[in-house]
Order: sequence, then structure tokens, then C-alpha cells
Amino acid sequence: MIDYNPKAWFTFIFRIHKADTVRKLFPMFIAIGCYSAVVALLELKVLHLSDVAEWKNIVFVHSVLGFVISLLLVFRTNTAYDRWWEGRRLWGSLVNNSRNLAIKLNAMLPASNTASRDFFRAMIPNYAFALKNHLRTKYIPEELDLSQGAPLDDKKHVPNQIAGQIMAHVNDLYRKQQLSGEQLILLKDELQSFADVCGACERIRNTPIPFSYSVFIKKFIFFYVMTLPFGYVFTVGFLIIPIVVFIFYVLASLELIAEEIEDPFGFDANDLPTDTISANIRKHVAEIL
Repeated sequence: MIDYNPKAWFTFIFRIHKADTVRKLFPMFIAIGCYSAVVALLELKVLHLSDVAEWKNIVFVHSVLGFVISLLLVFRTNTAYDRWWEGRRLWGSLVNNSRNLAIKLNAMLPASNTASRDFFRAMIPNYAFALKNHLRTKYIPEELDLSQGAPLDDKKHVPNQIAGQIMAHVNDLYRKQQLSGEQLILLKDELQSFADVCGACERIRNTPIPFSYSVFIKKFIFFYVMTLPFGYVFTVGFLIIPIVVFIFYVLASLELIAEEIEDPFGFDANDLPTDTISANIRKHVAEIL
């Protein structure tokens, strides 16, 4: 995730970063600029269509469709941001529940039970790291503290295995009468929240925007931009070349940004800082326990 100062807005104009859409769209800028130049040359210098009233009135179509495409892109961007923000809320919930679980266990466990303290100190952060990598379809054992608990099978759902071991250890403490029934009930919400957060994150990752909707927006942008020179060239002349390129930059950038943030758990520049969040969970749980 990019860390920046939102108040220094003037410097953003001259700043080129990894997630900047200009880099991704630059080849298309060249192609659309050349296309607009060819259309303008044909209409103004070769075919001399400036005297044909019907061609001049084409701009009416773009005026009507401009409102429609703006509504579509606003809806597309808002939908993608809602997914990004929901992902951030879920990981914030994971942070809070991990801390709460560690605080409760620290108060409930006898000071002499160092084995259980070491177990929870390792396994609670392990869940955050395992979930982070699970959402990226990866398994990185180097990030996990495997000194505690049973071995993990990377062919199965790793976060579920870790959550199951935590639950089994808590129930084992109850059977050994180191936790009372009331204390077990107090731990229920935090233990259950691990699976709830995982399931909600998987829902975001595995349910992208419907394919037909995404394809329609891309086609709409393409045909809208490619037909702009036909009418507006009679009004602005060869200035239509930079104008069409700029309009394409604005419309296509909104779609690219929405595509990037609708799956917020990956490696893109604007994705959630799940690596940092997982490291903070490990740090805070270690401090508590």
C-alpha cells in the first residue's frame, strides 16, 4: 500500500509511481492519438466533410451517452472501493480480536503455564500470516512460527488448521480445569471471529464483479472514445488528437483503478498492507503474552 501525505496534493501532478495508470495506458495513448489524427485528416483534408451537417450533429450522441457512461463508472468505482474498504474493516477486526484473545488468555492462564502461553504467542499471529498468504494463494512456511502446534498440511486450508489447533488447545485447557466454563464462553467470540473473517475475505476475493458488466463497461469506453473524432473534429480541428487521448485517459483510468482495488489482498500498490498488519499482530501478541 502506498504511504503518502494527502495534504501535498500539488506534488501529485508531477509524481509518477508504480500504480500510475499513465504507464499502463501509454501504448494506448499512442495508438488512439494516431487513430484520431487519421480520422481528422480524412474528414478535413481528404473527404471534406465539414460542409455535411449530418456529420456535425454526431456530437449530440456523445452528449447523451456521456451522462450514461459517467453513471456506470461512478457505480463501478464505488463498488470496487466498497470491497477494498470492507477488506480493511475485516483485517482491522482480525487485529482487534487477536489482541482481545491474547489479553483474555493472559488474564486467565496461570503464570506457571508457560507452554500454553508460548503456544498462543506463536499460533495467534500464525493465523494472520496464514490468512494473508491464503488470500494470495501462497504458502510461505518461513513466515510462520512452527515450533508450536501440530505440523501443517499445505495441501489443505492452512488458516482452518491453525484455527482448529487454537480451539483444540483451549478445549484441552478446559478439560484440564485450567479454564472454567465461564472463561471458555468469554473466549467464544474471539475464537469464532477467525473463521468469520476468513470466510468474508474469501467472499471478496472469489466473487469479482460480474463478467458481463465488466466487459460492457470496457466496450462502452472503447466505442465512445473511438467515435469522438468523427463529430468533434469539425469544432476543434486537429486539437481533437490530445482531447481524445485525455478523455480516454480519464475514463480508462477509472476502470483500471476499480480493477486494482476490487481484490485488495494481492501485491498491487494500492492493495491492503496485510504484511504490515500481520507483523503488528505478532508484535502486539508477543507483548501481551
